[in-house]
Amino acid sequence: MHAALQQLRISLMLHYRNKMALIYSYLFPLVFLLAFYVLYRHERVILARHMGELLTVSVLGGACFGLPTTMVSERERGVWRRYRLAPISTGALVLSVIAARYFILMTAGLLQLAVALAVGMPLPQHPFDLWIVFTFVSFAFIGLGLVMAMMADNVPAVQALGQCIFLPMLIIGGVAVPLASLPDWAQHVSQFFPGRYAVQALQACILGPGLGHVGFELLALVIIGAGGSLAGAKMFSWDAQQRFARRSGKAWMSVALISWVIVGALAEYRGHPAGATQPAVDRASSTPPSTSTVSPSTPLPPVASVTDRPRGPQIVTLSEAEKKAASRGASERSTTPAHPAAGPKEKEKEKEKPLAEKAPSEKPSPEKAPTNPVTLPHPAPPSWQAVTLADIDRDLVFDRLPSDSGIVTPIAPDEEEPDPDTAEHLRYIQQMLPSWQPGKVADPVQRVRNMLYVAGVPDVQQLPIERFAAQAVFYQLQQDIPKDQLIKILYWIALHPTEGDDKAVGELWALKFSNDPVDLEQTRERAAIYAVKLLGRLLGKLPHGAS
Repeated sequence: MHAALQQLRISLMLHYRNKMALIYSYLFPLVFLLAFYVLYRHERVILARHMGELLTVSVLGGACFGLPTTMVSERERGVWRRYRLAPISTGALVLSVIAARYFILMTAGLLQLAVALAVGMPLPQHPFDLWIVFTFVSFAFIGLGLVMAMMADNVPAVQALGQCIFLPMLIIGGVAVPLASLPDWAQHVSQFFPGRYAVQALQACILGPGLGHVGFELLALVIIGAGGSLAGAKMFSWDAQQRFARRSGKAWMSVALISWVIVGALAEYRGHPAGATQPAVDRASSTPPSTSTVSPSTPLPPVASVTDRPRGPQIVTLSEAEKKAASRGASERSTTPAHPAAGPKEKEKEKEKPLAEKAPSEKPSPEKAPTNPVTLPHPAPPSWQAVTLADIDRDLVFDRLPSDSGIVTPIAPDEEEPDPDTAEHLRYIQQMLPSWQPGKVADPVQRVRNMLYVAGVPDVQQLPIERFAAQAVFYQLQQDIPKDQLIKILYWIALHPTEGDDKAVGELWALKFSNDPVDLEQTRERAAIYAVKLLGRLLGKLPHGAS
């Protein structure tokens, strides 16, 4: 035991004398954190949605660059050959190196968390669970680092091999690029990468329900870590002269690869959606729904489940932790409905008959067929004019929408005052909306869709005005469109978010929005969610200022 502790102390001392290892372990993760902070500084919950990614990058850099770089450089200098003569077993020696690396990863993760908290991120929801998950993540990537250290003959080879793993992990492995923005084939491939499970498990402890909903993710990390550790131990080399190409036992490398294949196959077998855009914390939201979260790129599932009708459009909500964090400093939300519900008699009449039909002189909407049509478990209305209250009650629910005080599709309560710059921009939008050309097109469905883009674009871009733009849009729509028609059109947009065109997004410069590129798919999704929120208010199913 004393020899192992002494070796642990020596390993740490050697690490902190290695400048390249320090860069990969500490500076590299902080650079990523700074980049994410610059990109997402406008989020109401700063960095909270991305801390799982940042911690994964920290572990990935330390375990897949720092660890093999240190081991290979020491092996090149003959340090490991001298270790072989020391009165300590090979197993204890390797375990001391792994323990030293775990300590380094822990300190790097704590440093990253400390900096994130310093710039405004709230405390993780489950700190103890986060430590446990971080340990699992470290184990998985340390095993991978051992394999890399045994495969590389020199430090440049480590760096080249590390890039071959690091970059794909970032781009298609669910670490730095949101899965929702990837094609279907890449989302399938990501199920074979440990980075995806690391991000999901860590994020579940930061904003979600904790360990209780990441069992498969932890299992995947254990399998990958065990495969890498076994392969690394069997291919272990003491001497720099023992080139990998000439050594026996190279077949053990297949054990590490097989562990990745097993995890991916299990994920496919379990039916993980190839197009999953939510982390584990979101998938766990089915029980209970109040603890789920929404990714900024989460698509809107618009229709009811065939096997579970009360769930309706399965619009997931934000986690309680995120609601609390996002609503800090905000005023209490109003609970007074903007449009009071009709009395009991009027409600009964509305339920007994369909909504008022469109005037005969008006023609059906000429919108194009959706690129991703919705399949309903019952006959769909042939056009928006044929929509009835029964269709709305059957196909939509309003109790699982993102919170008005959250990050996705926020709406400020009436009593909340914007800051002076935002207030000036809001007044300009209110003045220009009545004459904004895309809001005057002949097709009423496209007209409403264009107006909803005015709320959806600042939401996607996370602009300061996002919470107030929806108010202006809702007011103007009610001024321009008769209520009975607006109800039908909003339902139609909610179920057909991919119909129509998005040319109006390019005309937002007239409302003093920037011409920066925007994700049109996300914009359509946010517009559909705003359509459901306004529809709920018009029908008295949602009180004003809450959802």
